[in-house]
Amino acid sequence: MIQFEKLGIFLSKPMAYLLMVIYLTQSCVLAYLVMDKYNLEQQIAFQQRRISELEDKLQILKAIGDFQIGFKDDEIRELTEVVYSESKKYQYDPMFILAIILTESTFKRNEVSPKGARGLMQVAPITGEDVAPRAGVDWEGLSTLNQPGANVKLGTAYLFEKLLEFKDIKKALLAYNLGETRLRKMMRTNQPLPSNYLNKVIANYRMLKETYKA
Repeated sequence: MIQFEKLGIFLSKPMAYLLMVIYLTQSCVLAYLVMDKYNLEQQIAFQQRRISELEDKLQILKAIGDFQIGFKDDEIRELTEVVYSESKKYQYDPMFILAIILTESTFKRNEVSPKGARGLMQVAPITGEDVAPRAGVDWEGLSTLNQPGANVKLGTAYLFEKLLEFKDIKKALLAYNLGETRLRKMMRTNQPLPSNYLNKVIANYRMLKETYKA
Protein backbone atom coordinates (compact mmCIF):
# COMPACT_ATOMS: atom_id res chain seq x y z
CA MET A 1 0.00 0.00 0.00
CA ILE A 2 1.08 3.58 -0.69
CA GLN A 3 0.03 6.10 1.92
CA PHE A 4 -0.64 9.75 1.13
CA GLU A 5 -0.59 10.93 4.72
CA LYS A 6 -1.64 14.51 4.20
CA LEU A 7 -4.66 13.43 2.19
CA GLY A 8 -5.49 10.46 4.36
CA ILE A 9 -5.58 8.22 1.29
CA PHE A 10 -4.23 4.68 0.99
CA LEU A 11 -3.65 3.29 -2.51
CA SER A 12 -2.40 -0.02 -3.74
CA LYS A 13 0.71 0.14 -5.91
CA PRO A 14 -1.13 -0.88 -9.12
CA MET A 15 -3.73 1.83 -8.51
CA ALA A 16 -1.02 4.42 -7.83
CA TYR A 17 0.81 3.46 -11.01
CA LEU A 18 -2.46 3.63 -12.96
CA LEU A 19 -3.18 7.10 -11.67
CA MET A 20 0.36 8.14 -12.51
CA VAL A 21 -0.05 6.85 -16.06
CA ILE A 22 -3.37 8.66 -16.40
CA TYR A 23 -1.78 11.86 -15.10
CA LEU A 24 1.17 11.63 -17.50
CA THR A 25 -1.14 10.80 -20.40
CA GLN A 26 -3.34 13.79 -19.66
CA SER A 27 -0.27 16.01 -19.38
CA CYS A 28 1.01 14.82 -22.76
CA VAL A 29 -2.39 15.31 -24.38
CA LEU A 30 -2.64 18.80 -22.88
CA ALA A 31 0.85 19.68 -24.12
CA TYR A 32 -0.05 18.39 -27.58
CA LEU A 33 -3.27 20.41 -27.66
CA VAL A 34 -1.43 23.55 -26.57
CA MET A 35 1.24 23.03 -29.25
CA ASP A 36 -1.41 22.21 -31.85
CA LYS A 37 -3.29 25.40 -30.97
CA TYR A 38 -0.06 27.40 -31.23
CA ASN A 39 0.72 25.89 -34.64
CA LEU A 40 -2.80 26.61 -35.82
CA GLU A 41 -2.52 30.23 -34.67
CA GLN A 42 0.80 30.50 -36.49
CA GLN A 43 -0.76 29.15 -39.67
CA ILE A 44 -3.68 31.56 -39.39
CA ALA A 45 -1.30 34.50 -38.84
CA PHE A 46 0.76 33.43 -41.85
CA GLN A 47 -2.32 33.18 -44.04
CA GLN A 48 -3.51 36.60 -42.86
CA ARG A 49 -0.13 38.12 -43.72
CA ARG A 50 -0.25 36.41 -47.09
CA ILE A 51 -3.74 37.75 -47.79
CA SER A 52 -2.63 41.27 -46.78
CA GLU A 53 0.41 40.98 -49.07
CA LEU A 54 -1.73 39.88 -52.02
CA GLU A 55 -4.21 42.71 -51.40
CA ASP A 56 -1.36 45.25 -51.36
CA LYS A 57 0.13 43.83 -54.57
CA LEU A 58 -3.28 43.89 -56.26
CA GLN A 59 -3.69 47.61 -55.52
CA ILE A 60 -0.16 48.33 -56.78
CA LEU A 61 -0.88 46.33 -59.93
CA LYS A 62 -4.11 48.22 -60.54
CA ALA A 63 -2.45 51.62 -60.07
CA ILE A 64 0.45 50.81 -62.39
CA GLY A 65 -1.94 49.37 -64.96
CA ASP A 66 -4.06 52.52 -64.91
CA PHE A 67 -1.19 55.01 -65.29
CA GLN A 68 1.57 53.20 -67.18
CA ILE A 69 2.55 54.27 -70.67
CA GLY A 70 4.43 51.81 -72.86
CA PHE A 71 4.60 48.76 -70.58
CA LYS A 72 3.92 45.14 -71.43
CA ASP A 73 1.87 42.95 -69.10
CA ASP A 74 4.89 41.03 -67.83
CA GLU A 75 6.71 44.30 -67.14
CA ILE A 76 3.74 45.55 -65.12
CA ARG A 77 3.80 42.39 -63.01
CA GLU A 78 7.56 42.63 -62.52
CA LEU A 79 7.30 46.29 -61.55
CA THR A 80 4.56 45.44 -59.06
CA GLU A 81 6.88 42.99 -57.33
CA VAL A 82 9.73 45.51 -57.25
CA VAL A 83 7.59 48.33 -55.83
CA TYR A 84 6.24 45.99 -53.16
CA SER A 85 9.65 44.59 -52.18
CA GLU A 86 11.31 48.02 -52.08
CA SER A 87 8.48 49.42 -49.98
CA LYS A 88 9.08 46.66 -47.44
CA LYS A 89 12.84 47.08 -47.60
CA TYR A 90 12.78 50.81 -46.83
CA GLN A 91 9.48 50.96 -44.94
CA TYR A 92 7.79 53.12 -47.58
CA ASP A 93 4.10 53.05 -48.32
CA PRO A 94 3.92 51.50 -51.84
CA MET A 95 1.61 54.33 -52.89
CA PHE A 96 4.28 56.82 -51.84
CA ILE A 97 6.71 55.24 -54.32
CA LEU A 98 4.03 55.32 -57.02
CA ALA A 99 3.31 58.98 -56.19
CA ILE A 100 6.96 59.87 -56.82
CA ILE A 101 6.96 57.93 -60.09
CA LEU A 102 3.76 59.66 -61.18
CA THR A 103 5.27 63.04 -60.31
CA GLU A 104 8.65 62.38 -61.91
CA SER A 105 7.75 60.62 -65.17
CA THR A 106 3.95 60.20 -65.29
CA PHE A 107 4.74 56.49 -65.67
CA LYS A 108 6.29 56.84 -69.13
CA ARG A 109 8.58 53.88 -69.66
CA ASN A 110 11.68 55.56 -71.13
CA GLU A 111 11.16 59.16 -70.08
CA VAL A 112 14.25 61.38 -70.36
CA SER A 113 14.40 64.85 -68.82
CA PRO A 114 16.11 67.85 -70.46
CA LYS A 115 18.92 67.39 -67.90
CA GLY A 116 19.40 63.73 -68.75
CA ALA A 117 17.61 62.06 -65.83
CA ARG A 118 16.07 58.81 -67.01
CA GLY A 119 13.33 56.31 -66.37
CA LEU A 120 10.37 56.07 -64.06
CA MET A 121 12.02 57.79 -61.11
CA GLN A 122 14.14 60.13 -63.25
CA VAL A 123 17.50 58.99 -61.93
CA ALA A 124 20.55 60.89 -63.19
CA PRO A 125 23.24 58.62 -64.71
CA ILE A 126 25.92 59.76 -62.26
CA THR A 127 23.56 59.09 -59.34
CA GLY A 128 22.54 55.70 -60.70
CA GLU A 129 26.12 54.56 -61.12
CA ASP A 130 27.00 55.70 -57.60
CA VAL A 131 23.99 54.13 -55.88
CA ALA A 132 23.88 50.88 -57.88
CA PRO A 133 26.25 48.82 -55.66
CA ARG A 134 24.35 49.80 -52.51
CA ALA A 135 20.98 49.16 -54.14
CA GLY A 136 21.95 45.70 -55.34
CA VAL A 137 21.75 46.68 -59.01
CA ASP A 138 24.26 45.61 -61.64
CA TRP A 139 25.27 48.83 -63.39
CA GLU A 140 25.52 48.39 -67.16
CA GLY A 141 25.52 52.02 -68.19
CA LEU A 142 22.58 54.13 -69.30
CA SER A 143 20.61 51.06 -70.34
CA THR A 144 20.25 50.16 -66.65
CA LEU A 145 18.16 53.28 -66.08
CA ASN A 146 15.77 52.19 -68.84
CA GLN A 147 15.00 48.97 -66.97
CA PRO A 148 11.89 49.80 -64.90
CA GLY A 149 12.73 47.50 -61.99
CA ALA A 150 16.34 48.63 -61.74
CA ASN A 151 15.30 52.28 -62.03
CA VAL A 152 12.89 51.95 -59.11
CA LYS A 153 15.49 50.16 -56.99
CA LEU A 154 17.98 52.96 -57.65
CA GLY A 155 15.46 55.72 -57.02
CA THR A 156 14.12 54.30 -53.78
CA ALA A 157 17.61 53.58 -52.47
CA TYR A 158 18.79 57.10 -53.30
CA LEU A 159 15.77 58.67 -51.63
CA PHE A 160 16.33 56.52 -48.54
CA GLU A 161 19.94 57.72 -48.33
CA LYS A 162 18.77 61.34 -48.50
CA LEU A 163 16.20 60.60 -45.79
CA LEU A 164 18.91 59.22 -43.52
CA GLU A 165 21.09 62.22 -44.29
CA PHE A 166 18.53 64.99 -43.78
CA LYS A 167 16.26 63.14 -41.32
CA ASP A 168 13.32 64.97 -42.85
CA ILE A 169 11.10 63.56 -45.60
CA LYS A 170 10.43 66.97 -47.17
CA LYS A 171 14.12 67.86 -47.40
CA ALA A 172 14.87 64.35 -48.65
CA LEU A 173 12.34 64.78 -51.46
CA LEU A 174 13.72 68.20 -52.33
CA ALA A 175 17.26 66.81 -52.41
CA TYR A 176 15.97 64.06 -54.70
CA ASN A 177 14.34 66.60 -57.01
CA LEU A 178 16.73 69.56 -56.90
CA GLY A 179 19.98 67.81 -56.09
CA GLU A 180 21.69 67.82 -52.73
CA THR A 181 24.20 70.55 -53.63
CA ARG A 182 21.52 73.00 -54.71
CA LEU A 183 19.35 72.26 -51.68
CA ARG A 184 22.21 72.78 -49.25
CA LYS A 185 23.09 76.08 -50.92
CA MET A 186 19.51 77.26 -50.52
CA MET A 187 19.48 76.21 -46.88
CA ARG A 188 22.85 77.85 -46.23
CA THR A 189 21.73 81.17 -47.73
CA ASN A 190 18.30 81.00 -46.05
CA GLN A 191 16.44 80.96 -49.34
CA PRO A 192 12.81 79.83 -49.20
CA LEU A 193 12.54 76.20 -50.23
CA PRO A 194 10.31 75.52 -53.23
CA SER A 195 7.01 73.78 -52.54
CA ASN A 196 5.71 72.96 -56.02
CA TYR A 197 7.34 69.53 -56.24
CA LEU A 198 6.37 68.59 -52.69
CA ASN A 199 2.77 69.63 -53.32
CA LYS A 200 2.61 67.48 -56.46
CA VAL A 201 3.95 64.42 -54.66
CA ILE A 202 1.54 64.92 -51.76
CA ALA A 203 -1.42 65.44 -54.08
CA ASN A 204 -0.57 62.33 -56.09
CA TYR A 205 -0.08 60.33 -52.92
CA ARG A 206 -3.44 61.34 -51.54
CA MET A 207 -5.13 60.59 -54.85
CA LEU A 208 -3.55 57.12 -55.04
CA LYS A 209 -4.39 56.31 -51.41
CA GLU A 210 -8.01 57.30 -51.98
CA THR A 211 -8.36 55.50 -55.30
CA TYR A 212 -6.53 52.27 -54.46
CA LYS A 213 -7.61 51.31 -50.98
CA ALA A 214 -6.55 47.79 -49.97
